[in-house]
Amino acid sequence: MNFRPRPREPLELNLIPLIDVVFMLLIFFMLTTTFIHDRALDVDLPVSESGSAELAELRNHVIELDQRGQIAIDGQRVTEQELAAVLAEIAEDGRPVVLWADALVVNQRVVTVLDLARRAGINKLGMGTTPP
Repeated sequence: MNFRPRPREPLELNLIPLIDVVFMLLIFFMLTTTFIHDRALDVDLPVSESGSAELAELRNHVIELDQRGQIAIDGQRVTEQELAAVLAEIAEDGRPVVLWADALVVNQRVVTVLDLARRAGINKLGMGTTPP
């Protein structure tokens, strides 16, 4: 009898199917992720029962106004002196603008920002609210 051991192939771990599955999961999570506006300021929007239920599109410009009176446009903080110039730049591209003003901000600050936006030539202007 011949009891010689049979030659065995060396064991290899095939990583290609594992890499394929990881890439498919990555693509799935990237496609199903919801994209939201990045907030530069901590703003608690006022509650409105009659407000529109549709969300602001991501391509809209966002002006944030917090309780302390700080202003941010598209995620970048802006001083009051820079506000008019930045609003003029925004008015040139014609995209809609949404104002997210904190519920506790003084009305005069909101009116001042709205007035500057109108003077800059922004015609499509909305207010951000939350449902009750």
